Amino acid sequence: MTSTTSTSTQDVLTSIISNGVFCAIFVTLFLLLRLRFKRVYEPKSHCDILPSEERPDPLPITPLFWLKALITMKPSFMIKYSGVDGYLFLRYLCIVSSFGLGGMLIWIILLPVNATGGNHETGLNQLGISNVGNVGRYYAHVFMSWIYYAAIMFTVYRELHFYTNLRYLLLSTPHYARKLSSRVVVFQTIPDQYLNEREFKKLFDGVRKIWVAKVSPELSKKVSERDGLVSNLENALNNILKKCVSVKAKKEKKGEHIELEQELVSYIPQKKMPTIKKPKIIGKKHDLIEYSKERIAVLNKEIEELQKDSNNKKIKPLNTIAVEFENQYFAQLAYQTIIHDQPLHFDPKHIGVEPGDIFWPNMRYYWWEKLSRTSVAVAAIIALIIIWAIPVAFVGFISNLTYLTNKMHWLRFIYNLPKQLLGLITALLPSVMLSVLMMLLPIFIRSMAKLSGCLTAQSIEYFTQQAYFAFQVVQTFLVVTIASSVSSVVTQIIENPTSSLSLLSSNLPKSSNFFISYIILNGFSVSGTILFQLVTFILFYAFSFLDKTARQKYNRYVGLGEMAWGTTYPIYEVLAVISIVYSIISPIILLFTFVAFLLLYLAYMNTLNYITGIGTDNMGRNYPRALFHLMVGIYLGEICLIGIFAVSKSWGCIVLEVIFACATVLFHVQMNVAFDKLMTVLPNTCMRPLDGESETLSWKNTDAKVLGNDGGDGKESPFEDEEEMKQRLIEEPLIIEGDRSDIYRPNIVLRYLQPWKYLTYHDLKEYIPPMYWEYPADDGYGAGHDADYSCPDLSAKAAVVWIPRDPMGLSKQFIEEFEGIVEMSDENAEFDQNNKIVFTGEPPQSGLKIYREDDKSGNNDYFHDESRDSKGFL
Repeated sequence: MTSTTSTSTQDVLTSIISNGVFCAIFVTLFLLLRLRFKRVYEPKSHCDILPSEERPDPLPITPLFWLKALITMKPSFMIKYSGVDGYLFLRYLCIVSSFGLGGMLIWIILLPVNATGGNHETGLNQLGISNVGNVGRYYAHVFMSWIYYAAIMFTVYRELHFYTNLRYLLLSTPHYARKLSSRVVVFQTIPDQYLNEREFKKLFDGVRKIWVAKVSPELSKKVSERDGLVSNLENALNNILKKCVSVKAKKEKKGEHIELEQELVSYIPQKKMPTIKKPKIIGKKHDLIEYSKERIAVLNKEIEELQKDSNNKKIKPLNTIAVEFENQYFAQLAYQTIIHDQPLHFDPKHIGVEPGDIFWPNMRYYWWEKLSRTSVAVAAIIALIIIWAIPVAFVGFISNLTYLTNKMHWLRFIYNLPKQLLGLITALLPSVMLSVLMMLLPIFIRSMAKLSGCLTAQSIEYFTQQAYFAFQVVQTFLVVTIASSVSSVVTQIIENPTSSLSLLSSNLPKSSNFFISYIILNGFSVSGTILFQLVTFILFYAFSFLDKTARQKYNRYVGLGEMAWGTTYPIYEVLAVISIVYSIISPIILLFTFVAFLLLYLAYMNTLNYITGIGTDNMGRNYPRALFHLMVGIYLGEICLIGIFAVSKSWGCIVLEVIFACATVLFHVQMNVAFDKLMTVLPNTCMRPLDGESETLSWKNTDAKVLGNDGGDGKESPFEDEEEMKQRLIEEPLIIEGDRSDIYRPNIVLRYLQPWKYLTYHDLKEYIPPMYWEYPADDGYGAGHDADYSCPDLSAKAAVVWIPRDPMGLSKQFIEEFEGIVEMSDENAEFDQNNKIVFTGEPPQSGLKIYREDDKSGNNDYFHDESRDSKGFL
């Protein structure tokens, strides 16, 4: 029979080999395919999807230079091309990797202490605390935990300093300070009295414009119906034209003469025209084209009337208001002010929110509704955590399957399996099963975030991050740890139930082998998968045949995936927590943490900068939350150590560890008090000038006329032109910068240990991309922003139906037929020599753009040359 200790070591070795092979295969395929399939592996550099100033320089061709380019990438480059959120996520991975690298210094003390502990463990267990038989040796673990955990807490403190100053600096640049969203505050749970614009202006100075939220369910329903009809019409017309072109091609092949200006029925009989059922399923069939023509015309009229009613204030307003202020300073004053005398009124408030970030169904709720909905959402998540513990516990039992054979003799057939296969079952299989189980939760948690009343995309992701992290810690760590420990001592517990607590505590370190395998899985296989982009590869090439219209082809070509930070962070946060917990119990885990997070860092470095789009701007809000979540690992690590010491009755170690645990709580509380508010606002010192009088990007001196400026809205002054004024505002020193004349650069150790002095607003300017010091193209001060923060339905227009131009002129007939009903266009779409629909440019009136510097005519073979990337693959 195979011993359990040797099996546990075999599990880890099997995990290293199997995941290493997967990683090597994925990386090799990536290095080979990235040179050919640019649309998948470097779309931001090589494809005309982004404007030239937003395209990063292509990565080197050779693997070594490619790796060097990633390692030497500057923060300003990452912020520019992966966004603030992308850069801070990469920084988080790098920091956790450094925890593993720096933590290996404690090996100098702990590995000799553990290896000579005298408990006769073998394999990896010999290097863990379970091999310590003399309780006096536990003092080494106590003091090493003090040093290691204190280093992590100091890093958290240092990174909070870094984040707050980086955020202040970003918000003070023209890129943010002059954006409309930086001057708009969204207030919820507004009393009826202040839904009147005149009454609301009594509360604040500097109010420029007010949007009172209004939603008409009837209007929304009709807009949705019209959008569906227009979409169905576009799909049907594309399909009809494709069939007509195919019929023409077949007749020409047979030598038949074709009259190009024939009627549609000459190509497709009327009985084969697309139909639609109204009502659905049980309704009568109608000709789709004729029905759409009639119904869209009716809906256009009804929608226009309802939109007029909304503008004439016939629809009751919701209790939410979006307010634009004259500048960022006034907006921050309003955001930071306690406004109402009643609790939970004018709360929550949101600033820096783009119109597209708003989740409109949550624009109306009362304070009591907010409390009840949040309670229901949290209760649902807790219930799911409890239910989900059953399959996760099963995974934990599988990870220690060999321990169960002592009492469950029917399981002993597994010892007849080859060692490699046994290792796959007990190491790789549980890791994969756990990963799959954790992948099924994000959709549900996001729905609970919306149910709880989250208004913006940012708040939804923030709620999701916290809930998903709690779920991951309970399921991935606690349940698996308990299940693994129980399975490893189940026979002893059955024989001596009174010793269950002692047995569980003493066998807790053995579950570290499963988590080492889990970290290896994420570090090797997952990082390889991220580089290989298998899903993107399949979606872009293998599934492209599903695209039947020019718009579908265009959307597939220009679409860049975006990161969902609310579910991305927790996956790696829980790995960091596991590493911290077992860093003292089983120090060998630190090596795998270092390697795993380093590989993840490199994989995401490539992906975020060259493949994925930036997406919703969270201003790095998830990063400090991830830092605070590291404290959970410290707490759990201390609790586990106290439990191990308690079983061994090492009272001195218990007292020392409890003292440090109290210090940890005190540190955590103080960090929350110190930084909680600072991470959500922009301080006065970041907006007001150093001299107290000059105008800045965020503030205007209203007490005295400042020479050389005529206001804060970008208007020309009689003393300097607009460009000179903009440059002066950018260069104007702020209070936060102070006098830097006495600052020098000491050695790296002092700079690291004094973040309050060397991670300041001024020091971080080198992190900011040059483009952030440029004024935004549209700062919102001009006209055309009346509907920016209104419900989209109030200004909704029917989408342009995009059809391909055909040689018979049928597309022109459709355009004329629908004139005055729905706008239709055949620009930038046509049939190629194979009678396939292709696009040659962006959709008409589309917000998405393809930027071409070498082609002014709108015809660019790049967009429909299928041989560029797919030759030799399909």
